Amino acid sequence: MPSADEQLPEGTDTIIEGAGVSDNGDNQAAAPAAAEESPTSAISGSGTASGDGRGVFFERIDELRGQATDKARDLAQTSKDRATSALDSLVQTVEDAASEIDEKLGSQYGDYARRAAESIGNFSESFRDKDVDELFNDARELVKKSPAVAIGAAAALGFVVARLARSGMPEGSGRDAPKA
Repeated sequence: MPSADEQLPEGTDTIIEGAGVSDNGDNQAAAPAAAEESPTSAISGSGTASGDGRGVFFERIDELRGQATDKARDLAQTSKDRATSALDSLVQTVEDAASEIDEKLGSQYGDYARRAAESIGNFSESFRDKDVDELFNDARELVKKSPAVAIGAAAALGFVVARLARSGMPEGSGRDAPKA
């Protein structure tokens, strides 16, 4: 092993005792002695200085995971608020259109529009009243009960998003661009 006075390879800060010695005595790179700790001692941060570093590392990972979860929850809440606002706007539009439908097609069709607006309004209220975590749990249960419906809905949503993205692209970009 090189002494502390010898020149270290580029990118190396310090010499780690036992880092260059393997079990069979060859001078090959081997795992430091701290790697022999049990996984639980490494996670809890007990043991050697290296174990303490691992504990800090896993604590930092947990902290970042918590921050990401909080951010995702905030974004989901914002999206839920926007969706309920859009649903309320749709209800108002359908209710306004119902009177025009009465005049042009008859009251029977206007009543259909009013019932549709009422159903959308009820859905919007129940959606607004639920917590984001409840909505995630409901979605999870739906996927468990009928995975085919969930896959179909995901495919349909993906198709709609792809169409919207494609319609927003300038002409001549993407696959449909003329070749030179």
